[in-house]
Amino acid sequence: MKENFQHYYTDQTGPPQIIKAASLILKNGNSYSFKSPEGVFAFGKVDRASLLLIENCLLEGRESLLDLGCGYGAVGITLKREYPDLRLFMSDVNTRAVTFSKINARDHNVEADIRKGELYSPWEGMVFDSILSNPPIAAGKAVWQRLIIEAPKMLTENGTLQIVAYHNKGGSRLEGIMKETFGNAITTTKSGGIRVYVSRKV
Repeated sequence: MKENFQHYYTDQTGPPQIIKAASLILKNGNSYSFKSPEGVFAFGKVDRASLLLIENCLLEGRESLLDLGCGYGAVGITLKREYPDLRLFMSDVNTRAVTFSKINARDHNVEADIRKGELYSPWEGMVFDSILSNPPIAAGKAVWQRLIIEAPKMLTENGTLQIVAYHNKGGSRLEGIMKETFGNAITTTKSGGIRVYVSRKV
């Protein structure tokens, strides 16, 4: 849980002592590798939940996408490579995460607007067609509840909030708040206790 804690709401500002390669292979055979620094979530790997979100998110391929709590950038960068017409925005509270998201975006020739800040604070006055997040369950209810409740004002009409979580480790509570906030929530996929939940602004 320490990595989770640091990734989502502790600001790591110094250079990492250790950097590992984190790789993924999609069902279509495309593979990607990222520089993964210590002190950022899923150090040295692409976690199962993030991979499930990448493989099962609902995208048309031309929309504006916010990867919220982006870590070192695996979700947003992979999706931008798979959907080149996406307009990609990424943010994280962790300085080190933002630094390595920029490094990984450069390494993958991906254009993205990458900013540091808590939740939606870097994006005041903007709206997005899709917001994706592997949310900070370990941060406590106050954080992930805000992530959901404040999402509608950050979305275009018909825009989606797409969240991945372990259903029995907080995901069911997330789903409930999504239903209360949006009036709807569907599960697009289930795998090994992990689910991707989608709410649409209507």
